[in-house]
Amino acid sequence: MNLPASIQTTLDGRVLLEVEVKPSSTQQGIIGYNKWRSRLQIAVKAHAEKGKANHAVCNLMSTLLATEVTISSGHTSRKKRLSIHELSAEQIIEKLEEVCE
Repeated sequence: MNLPASIQTTLDGRVLLEVEVKPSSTQQGIIGYNKWRSRLQIAVKAHAEKGKANHAVCNLMSTLLATEVTISSGHTSRKKRLSIHELSAEQIIEKLEEVCE
């Protein structure tokens, strides 16, 4: 998995993670990594209506990373950019690799 390709650190210190979301799934969690798009793939059970899937993605990632996660772009798309607070890119990569093993 090439997680560093999907992570960016902004000038103000925030870390952005590129993800691809599969709403209305039978499972919930990280389901893989799309190496062609350099995006972490996430499945959620919530439907993509009225922000329910976005809320589920933020809750799932906040739980996995033990920090606040918000969506910075892609609110109406399956391709999203998550803003992760209070963790460095290295810490995020380490935690996600633990979860994906």
